Amino acid sequence: MAVNEVRSLLERHGHIVQEIDGGNDHGEDLHITFVDNGRRTEDSLTVQVKGGVSTRARRGHRVLVGDHGDNWRDGSLPVLCVVHDPERGGLFWANATRQLRRGRALRKKVKSIVVSREFVLDDTSLKAFVQVMRCYLAREREGVGRWADMANVEFAPDDIVKPFENEAYEPMVFWQRRGEPYAVLLHHDLDWEPVRIQEGMLHFEPIPWVGNVILDIAEAHWLMGCFKSTEWWRRPYDHHDSSGPLQPPSQP
Repeated sequence: MAVNEVRSLLERHGHIVQEIDGGNDHGEDLHITFVDNGRRTEDSLTVQVKGGVSTRARRGHRVLVGDHGDNWRDGSLPVLCVVHDPERGGLFWANATRQLRRGRALRKKVKSIVVSREFVLDDTSLKAFVQVMRCYLAREREGVGRWADMANVEFAPDDIVKPFENEAYEPMVFWQRRGEPYAVLLHHDLDWEPVRIQEGMLHFEPIPWVGNVILDIAEAHWLMGCFKSTEWWRRPYDHHDSSGPLQPPSQP
């Protein structure tokens, strides 16, 4: 019944839904491809569907991860958990991939996916849901979605996001929003906590550093290149005249 409810909702709005054989054993029940104006898009994901009663928690629902954690976190397609609980209002969803990545960043083992009652999936909310997930999938293809998940932040469609990996294979990200006078540094060694930085905060002597963050020389030169190449995006602009895309709502 739960799988049928999800399939019916998505197919009513023209999206492509395929049931995965043996989904209960392998952790995914449905493969979804979004459709835009009658045309199939490049945006696909998988869904684990659960009936509501067995997953109920005080503030929503929880879906046990079991032995699916590695696949849900690092698989080729993002995984959502959708709970069907008609007594509580119908369908509710959560991004399992995002929660598992955030757990890794915090060095915590995520045993269950939290499905909030605030994230309803129905005919009214489906358009916004699709917008959120298509934006999320676009960042996945760009190779920066993982870092947004680990830092628990949202990259807007027109943000400039530049990843880097040092010689110790530690990733970091330079993130610039349009019109903001500062950029944000996301760094593996900082547990992915966002740090606001400006070009004037970057120093090379006596050792490289930016703000309170110690860098190696390669990181410092990379940051300088990021600042120089994004100066135009920090210039003030008229929000009322901007025609750029808006950032959709998202999950924590």
